[in-house]
Amino acid sequence: MGAHEHREAAAAETSARCAILTVTDTRTRETDTSGRLALEIFRKFGHQVVRHEIVANSKRKVAATAVTALRDADLVVTIGGTGVSRRDISVDALRPLVKKELPGFGELFRAFSMKDIGTATILSRAFMGITQTGKIVLALPGSEAAVRLALEGILMNELKHLLRELRKTP
Repeated sequence: MGAHEHREAAAAETSARCAILTVTDTRTRETDTSGRLALEIFRKFGHQVVRHEIVANSKRKVAATAVTALRDADLVVTIGGTGVSRRDISVDALRPLVKKELPGFGELFRAFSMKDIGTATILSRAFMGITQTGKIVLALPGSEAAVRLALEGILMNELKHLLRELRKTP
């Protein structure tokens, strides 16, 4: 079956249950514009947001919150913390949860980002992987432009296809 046939078959897939974790020490629910944008995008594409919260910029807290969220969610997305500073820990918190990394997501995100931010895209560690239990984890940069690009420009095109593959019985 080719990519086109896979997409058509996946179109009937049910929606995803999503958790949005904005990783920050400076934003609040009121000032979290990127988190609100992610919420709007998931809903616009027919997915359910089962959790949306601010998580302190701590590797331990991010990992623990993601593990808890994965009990009810098919997908956990962190927003913020994908750069190279000492406080950018989202990728490091999620990576131990991953059984299979999907490097194409980060590669495509950085390639698409080139037109907007140029070679500064090398500073992004945008990341996607699949957990042992077949759930999706995704780490995105904190800007609204990055959230829009990652979700509308990449993920929403393949999310139902990905869910279909992960939900197949062996």
